[in-house]
Amino acid sequence: MPAGPLLTILIFLPAVGALALLFLRSDDHEWIRRLAFVVSLAEFILSVWWLLRGVPLGSTGYQLEEFHRWIWLGAHGSAPQTNINYHLGADGISMFLVILTTFLTVVSILCSWSSIQKRVKEFFIALLLLEVGVVGVFLSLDLFLFFLFWEVMLIPMYLLIGIWGHDRRIYAAVKFILYTMAGSIFMLVGILWLYNATGSFDLPTIQQALQNGTLVLPRATETLLFLAFFVAFAIKVPLFPFHTWLPDAHVEAPTAGSVMLAGVLLKMGTYGMIRFCLPLFPNASHRFAPIVGTLAIIGIIYGALVALVQPNLKKLVAYSSVSHLGFVVLGIFAFHQISMQGAVFQMLAHGISTGGLFLLVGMLYDRRHTFEITQFGGLATPMPKLAAFFLFVVLSSLGLPMLNGFVGEFLILLGTYQVHWNWAAWAATGVILSACYLLWSYQRVFFGEITVEKNRELPDLSSRERAILVAMAVITLWMGIGSVFITGRTATASDSVIEQMNRPPRAEEAKVPVKLAPQVGPQSDRSAAGVAPKTNSLERLGTR
Repeated sequence: MPAGPLLTILIFLPAVGALALLFLRSDDHEWIRRLAFVVSLAEFILSVWWLLRGVPLGSTGYQLEEFHRWIWLGAHGSAPQTNINYHLGADGISMFLVILTTFLTVVSILCSWSSIQKRVKEFFIALLLLEVGVVGVFLSLDLFLFFLFWEVMLIPMYLLIGIWGHDRRIYAAVKFILYTMAGSIFMLVGILWLYNATGSFDLPTIQQALQNGTLVLPRATETLLFLAFFVAFAIKVPLFPFHTWLPDAHVEAPTAGSVMLAGVLLKMGTYGMIRFCLPLFPNASHRFAPIVGTLAIIGIIYGALVALVQPNLKKLVAYSSVSHLGFVVLGIFAFHQISMQGAVFQMLAHGISTGGLFLLVGMLYDRRHTFEITQFGGLATPMPKLAAFFLFVVLSSLGLPMLNGFVGEFLILLGTYQVHWNWAAWAATGVILSACYLLWSYQRVFFGEITVEKNRELPDLSSRERAILVAMAVITLWMGIGSVFITGRTATASDSVIEQMNRPPRAEEAKVPVKLAPQVGPQSDRSAAGVAPKTNSLERLGTR
């Protein structure tokens, strides 16, 4: 596929749509919704078309790369000139996360069609700008650019919770942004240290320096850098015990905010672990793996147990995310090819199934304006279609074979068992507990006698809601049956991460890292800048 600014268009097309919304009258709600939907749908179609063609099956390294010098930083060490680069690229992992983001943005706009009645224009602008930040995170190959999009994403999500949320929305919004920014501070320090050591913010350049021994990290330094990045990503996942912001954010957020938060924002944390923690700091990752694995298992069991006793249906789904994302972290830090592929697949499956659960809970809220399970009961009688879709999504979330939730969890447990059988044994209890809290909650909401008179006349799904849920159900079934379409395209990128962790051990008594001449452009430009071309290792390792 010919190179061009395709990834730039994918990132900033929603921003153009948000700008166009500014020219519409604030009271012209129908055209505001239509324009936001058209822009998001175009973004989704382009992401599927360009990324599936641009990242072919079995391809290594980053594809569709864009590289431009952006900000001149001046001399650094022996290098006469260093730059912050506008560097984008996609591989088998990031491409599906981008497609998931663009799909869930379309779903979020549709599910907010009638439920958002105040500040409608501002709401859809915030939703489109949130898409800009998330897509930018998944496509950035420059650490500064990655951090920029990471922070940009916080602002629209903060506004979505704080303005259009429920009763305790301000508390939840402030808690969300404080937790995330606290982790971001540590990550920023780590990014600045890597620039000071290498003279570059470019991720492939830093990876190459670590691979060929130009940059050697002493044990203590690598440990601190690993922790700086890991804490930021663990808060975003969120990994136990950094999870306390999540239930409040989910419960108070509007339905679209919960769908985007569970569907893609949490995946930014696990994506960061795969993209940065493991390949950049493999020795520290191995040293901390027992601790991280233990925290993941605690999160799996703790999240399931707390979900089991929740009286609030939306908070129950929120704690289920803590449990399911624990599986993803476990699969990553098992350092096995099968578990890594399972972790990537589970990230995508969780976005669909848990996003679907939040959609359905939001539809119940639109009708009853409550999340309390005791206020429901017997809803299968007045709303048989909604009850059927709810059961289908519940079964996918608990991991029923032939549906998407089964594939990821099975691969994670299979790969983890081959290296740590005891981890897999403990984690498997989470599968049992998920069936308990999901099926029990479904029984209390939809079965039994109708005890609240308001529930007798509740309307069933509208045509718009049916269209949303049919699309979610089709993707759920397709991922469960045709999982090889995804795993075949993520296998090379997942294996590359494991390979990068197996670089030869270096002498850890090195005190001062060697300064690295920065990357200033493509391969020919690097030779002109006095940097010897590195053609073999990067192609083999898939880092360029």
